[in-house]
Amino acid sequence: MSSDRGLPPPDFGLRLSSRVHACDGGRTLMGGGRVVRLSAPAATLVEGLPGRVGPDPAASRLARLLLDLGVADPWWEEPAGADVAVDDVTVVVPTQDRAAGVAQLLASLPSAVPVIVVDDGSADPAALELVCRRYGARVVRHGHNRGPAAARNTGLRAVQTPYVAFCDSDVVPQPGWLATLRRHLDDPSVALVGPRVLGRAATPGDGWLDRYEQARSSLDLGPLPARVALHGEVSYLPSAVLVARAAALGDGFDESMRCGEDVDLVWRLLSHEWGVRYEPAAVVRHDHRTSLGAWLGRKAFYGTSAAPLAARHPGAVAPVVATPWTATVTVALLAQRRWSVPVAGVALALVTCSTARRLKSSNRPTRAAAVLVLEGTVAAGWQGASALIRHYWPVVALASVRSGRVRRAVLVAGVVEGVLDWRRVQPELDLPRYVVAHRLDDLAYGAGLWLGAVRARSARSLMPLFKGWRPRSVR
Repeated sequence: MSSDRGLPPPDFGLRLSSRVHACDGGRTLMGGGRVVRLSAPAATLVEGLPGRVGPDPAASRLARLLLDLGVADPWWEEPAGADVAVDDVTVVVPTQDRAAGVAQLLASLPSAVPVIVVDDGSADPAALELVCRRYGARVVRHGHNRGPAAARNTGLRAVQTPYVAFCDSDVVPQPGWLATLRRHLDDPSVALVGPRVLGRAATPGDGWLDRYEQARSSLDLGPLPARVALHGEVSYLPSAVLVARAAALGDGFDESMRCGEDVDLVWRLLSHEWGVRYEPAAVVRHDHRTSLGAWLGRKAFYGTSAAPLAARHPGAVAPVVATPWTATVTVALLAQRRWSVPVAGVALALVTCSTARRLKSSNRPTRAAAVLVLEGTVAAGWQGASALIRHYWPVVALASVRSGRVRRAVLVAGVVEGVLDWRRVQPELDLPRYVVAHRLDDLAYGAGLWLGAVRARSARSLMPLFKGWRPRSVR
């Protein structure tokens, strides 16, 4: 665990995650398929949250445990302050032929922060040089295009500060982003932190794709902070903007990867027991594609990264992560037989009873078990719908030609998931066009996923992951 790298400092604060339920008078914490049982002294400390860790070694150890388990998030009494006060971070900008975008980015950065712009083989390097001179940024040039991973690594090797911020040239950070992200690195176990990446701010002339991306950007990981973990609520960070502890990055990004190198870096850090955080209080705006062809191409491009990631991190990119009971419930309902509902009901009842026995020390073990099973059922429903209409749609499309049941399942999944997602994100876009855009998003990503598997001559990125299920219990 990352706790081996050190305890949080005394002035570091924390609060319980909004995804966690406190039960049994605060003695039991539940959420995300995890159960944490607290001693009476620990429960007393948790009851005082949010608050600072303080100098007590026991409180520091408890804070480390709660943060590493993902049941608590960092917290501070005071706002992060101004970005200009940050004096130990260097910004690295990889780019190619985007002088206008670099100018917009540099204008948004604090003037005192050192910036290294890596020109990755631009056809017009003079335009970029002119912009960088205007803002006092240093330029390092590649003679030919080597890819964003290599460009970031070139910048990383030139960094002389203890921390580095990678910023793509198609983003505009919003005020406060740097100070908000930087203070996460006061925790000695954290190597990397990323902000919330939103689409461009709305304007009166925006089209339906703009409205969709503003509400449902592929890079937007949601409004809640999180510890990044494999198969967790947040499992990766996009490289649009990342702030890191330079010494923790080693050789940096994998230069053989043209897509997914950011996810690979995050997962390698996790495998070395570094902490990685997602902080949505820091916001950057991303300049997304606006034409339909370019937009679909980008979504497919993201999908192609799954195959090389699956080769490097087996099981990490599984489209479906199933347990015996979630698989039983999903298959039973998809079968659409007379026995489907009874079988699903029996599976849910059995797992609830089994979980309640494991939680017998709780004051209300059956209720606690029901909450955990309900969370798992909802997650399995979302995952099953996504598998049908996003990851496995080429196979499902072929099957639907012969099977009315498959057609019904696809129709229900496509419409119901689209409506629920529209209600969840509340976009400034009417329901029909949102659902169409959402389904096109899924089709393009799924096409890229299968294309990547064919290129790699490997089905690893398409294979589901099966594992046993029981709430992870920590005392």
